[in-house]
Amino acid sequence: MKITGIKPNMGLVADKPYYDRGRMEPLTFAVLKGLTPPEHEWVLYDDRFEAIPYDEATDLVTINTEIYTARRAYEIADRFRARGVKVALGGFHTTMIPEESRAHADAIVIGDAEPVWAQLLDDATHNRLQSTYQGCAGGTGSLDDIRTDWSIFAGKSYLPVRLTQFSRGCINQCEYCATGNIYRKSHRCRPVSQVIRELAHNGAKLVFFVDDNIVADKPQATQLFQALKALNIRWFGQADLSFATDPAFMDLMLESGCVGLVVGFESLDQGNLSQMKKNCNLGFESYDPLVKRIRQSGLLTWAAFLLGYDNDTPETIMATCDWALSKKFAFAAFNILMPYPGTPFYDRMRQEDRLLYNGRWWLHDDYRFGMTGFQPRHCSADELAQACLDARLRHNTIPQIFRRSLDRKTHLRSFWSLATYFAYNPLFRDELLKKHGMKLGYRGQERPVNASALPAYLGNASNPSPSSK
Repeated sequence: MKITGIKPNMGLVADKPYYDRGRMEPLTFAVLKGLTPPEHEWVLYDDRFEAIPYDEATDLVTINTEIYTARRAYEIADRFRARGVKVALGGFHTTMIPEESRAHADAIVIGDAEPVWAQLLDDATHNRLQSTYQGCAGGTGSLDDIRTDWSIFAGKSYLPVRLTQFSRGCINQCEYCATGNIYRKSHRCRPVSQVIRELAHNGAKLVFFVDDNIVADKPQATQLFQALKALNIRWFGQADLSFATDPAFMDLMLESGCVGLVVGFESLDQGNLSQMKKNCNLGFESYDPLVKRIRQSGLLTWAAFLLGYDNDTPETIMATCDWALSKKFAFAAFNILMPYPGTPFYDRMRQEDRLLYNGRWWLHDDYRFGMTGFQPRHCSADELAQACLDARLRHNTIPQIFRRSLDRKTHLRSFWSLATYFAYNPLFRDELLKKHGMKLGYRGQERPVNASALPAYLGNASNPSPSSK
């Protein structure tokens, strides 16, 4: 049986398919390929830079859905099904709102796919595909059988970093977060020896752990970091701030090859943190001592902020940007709070009649990337969108990028750190500007199969202005 995996794109920029220069490997498909018996043939098409060959013969199409790619995923699925090809949809969005995905698929997978993947393939082979496959729910089930087969990415162009996963789930259950509300405070780890063996065999020297919180299970993380030392690699990951409270643990992370972390600060306001139930951040009176320790360690920090909770105003958002600039973070993401279906935040906004776009912004014709999906408490939706855009623009001006680069403790610590800083800051700046105002989905347009992969609009980063409905 021939299996076609598809990673959907988000949508259209300047009425042409978005070309994502900052794309990373879609790890999901490497994991599924690793679980697939050798008698099956696999092919992957990444819609973010490749055309989808709808006329190519295949037996089963598998599509990973996320909320910003859901509309495009449904477009692709509908077109394959119109040709008589069976389609299976899975991923976070399908898990959070299965009935919506069911209308566009012959089969949907709810939860983690690993426990049901073999059954789905057998059913597809024998033409008895079921409508629903219930994978691991609420974070149950073992990760011991995961095998990652990165060969599926051969011949494709991605950022030069290998993606892998050590743990899955999150011990928190923040109001806004899809991950926390799927895994319900559960957190599981793969065997350390298995992860180390895979990475050693692959030989990659720069690795990104996609774990939502790689330090959530400190004893298991300690074992992983001890074992990583023998590989002599550099790695990035995502972690909550607890790692910065333990100097010995931080030292071990550095010894293991950790060079940077994505850290969710989310808000400087305790009331906002309490409302979002960001419990792991509530114990700190100030982030300043923790940031000082992180900078002294030399780690590159990607600071993530979530803007739009009830105590936020355009003024507090700009104050957050000022604070971030003062800390000279390598990167910062000023994310608009968005109501994801299936989360308590979405339910609260619905109860308070604050949802916009009929509560389905990800499918609405008028929604554009960067707009707000709900009515904020202290400003208009347009004002919130503009404030978030202003923060992004201010943090990513060319002078600010150069000013932040002069931090001797982090970016000037080594040639590698400085090179990494200047390799990615202009890239991320251009991509965030290019994406703003994007239409979700292709809306009848397709990337020509024989066209050059590089579109004419690449690099067009003119200053956009937000609009909402």
